[in-house]
Amino acid sequence: MAKNKLNKNWLHDHINDPYVKAAQKDGYRARAAYKLKEIDEDEKLIKPGQIIVDLGCTPGSWGQYTRRKLAVGNGINGTIIGLDILPMEPIADMHYIQGDFREQEVLDQLADVLQGRKVDLVLSDMAPNLSGIATADAARMEDLIDIALEFAQLHMKPGGALLVKCFKDMGFSQIVEKFRAEFKTVAQKKPKASRDKSSEIFLLGRGLKHPAP
Repeated sequence: MAKNKLNKNWLHDHINDPYVKAAQKDGYRARAAYKLKEIDEDEKLIKPGQIIVDLGCTPGSWGQYTRRKLAVGNGINGTIIGLDILPMEPIADMHYIQGDFREQEVLDQLADVLQGRKVDLVLSDMAPNLSGIATADAARMEDLIDIALEFAQLHMKPGGALLVKCFKDMGFSQIVEKFRAEFKTVAQKKPKASRDKSSEIFLLGRGLKHPAP
């Protein structure tokens, strides 16, 4: 009974969520688009001509928002690359690579798109499947952050930026320390589109301290 009540409460909140309604109206695949929109408007992250990589891009609302920001005429001024293990419906002008970006085959496909160019902005809205066991969930979250950090170190321009999703109750202080060790500036962002009940928070690192050669 309790589970059914929780599901009903969630469904009620979801249906009445202003960001869910806005996503339906604006043609976004998920309300998450407004989290990126708010952070972007605040931090001026997405600019014409950039090379942007979206890690864990499915279902694609961040890619949709990014594409709209780079739109020029019938195309875009810039490059958007999405990577995910899960399949995704195509987004116009976005290069989508399905697979695990730690595997060589996927990295080879990425290299084909980049053609030796470095990335301006790395986005990650990735989150682990939660087990409910706090220590295990924190370790999974930290692992995803480590993957995003490693990706940024390898592929990002020295002055580039990395935006990742974290949770305040999942090893957050250790993750912040890792960011401070790698980036010149680190900011914590809690957009209004993040649900109040959620411990979700975004970390933005700018300017690599130890860029790859």
